[in-house]
This record gives sequence, C-alpha cells and structure tokens, in this order.
Amino acid sequence: MKQLIIDAITNRLVLSFDYDGILRVVEPHAIGISRAGNEVLRCYQTHGGHITPGHNWDLCELGKIVGIKTTGEVFSSARNGYKRGDSHMTQIFAQL
Repeated sequence: MKQLIIDAITNRLVLSFDYDGILRVVEPHAIGISRAGNEVLRCYQTHGGHITPGHNWDLCELGKIVGIKTTGEVFSSARNGYKRGDSHMTQIFAQL
C-alpha cells in the first residue's frame, strides 16, 4: 500500500479507499510518519463522505485504509493550502 501511495503522489494519481467505513476519493499530497508514530497520508478529498463534514484536507492512518486503488484520474497540481514539509509528520517518504 505504501508504494502504491508513493507512486500516486509521484504521478499525481487520484486514489479511492474506504476509511472509517466511508468511501473517499482523494488527491494524495504526502505520505510519512505522524508525530504519534503512525504511517499517514495527507490528502485532499474530492468526493465521498466525512465523519466530520466541512473540510477537505485529511490526515489518514494507513492502518485504517481499506481497498485502496487508483481511479485512473490524474490531478494537475497541489491544492491551495498545501505546504511541503507537513508539520504533522516527523518523516516524509514522498510529497508533492
């Protein structure tokens, strides 16, 4: 899964997966280790639901992601509000 996400970031591929029982479609921006020591994905959600509505940026734990796949769609650039060197990550494996 980690390599699929790294490849998706590198090639700007849209991903879909189930997270907390909710289908999400996202543009992956960074993958790394959180301050809590978990592997995480920083992504911008374009479709699907939220547990807490009203936001598009997510920090998803890889251990909670189910059924991840690429959608075949490509996104052109980082979304507004994205900052390289995510401060919620102590180590970054790949980023836009």
